[in-house]
Amino acid sequence: MKSLLHAGRFLAEDMASTIFFLLLFMLTKNVALSVAMGMALGVGQVAWQLRAKRPIDTMQWLSLVLVIGFGAATLLTHDPRFVMAKPTLIYLVVGAVMLKPGWMVRYLPPAAVEIVPDVATAFGYIWSALMFFSAGLNLVLAFTLPVATWAASMSTWGLASKLGLFLIQYATMRAIAVRRHHRVELAVA
Repeated sequence: MKSLLHAGRFLAEDMASTIFFLLLFMLTKNVALSVAMGMALGVGQVAWQLRAKRPIDTMQWLSLVLVIGFGAATLLTHDPRFVMAKPTLIYLVVGAVMLKPGWMVRYLPPAAVEIVPDVATAFGYIWSALMFFSAGLNLVLAFTLPVATWAASMSTWGLASKLGLFLIQYATMRAIAVRRHHRVELAVA
């Protein structure tokens, strides 16, 4: 359970500004307020880590740049279609970054890094595929649904697909790690 919480904490930190934006938009229907507050949260997270002298991972920097860049563009255009299409670009960039082997190590407890690094690499590519699929799905929904329906659909898909894959990955890696650990114990005995 401790390792599940370890990985979940980093995942929640990386998704915080996006989740916050979607929730605030669904509550207020105010694009400008939601974008501005999402940007503020993203900047605040990085500022807090810098102040605490904690290292900032590449994915965190990428997340901040995307939140600031697309947030500023959204505020300047006042165009809800831009807001709706923007996640497609984010998913594509994040999917491309996730093609880098080993990006997932930050999210794993030390035991998993030691015992199942190959499985983590494979799941890194699966996460990338999920991002590319989500990019296409978002683009289709952005141009076929009203803003409120799009927000509900994509926030549900985003959270459910990521949570689902996270749980599948956790269970799979844990099962493989336990099996490998037992094999090593038997070989030593």
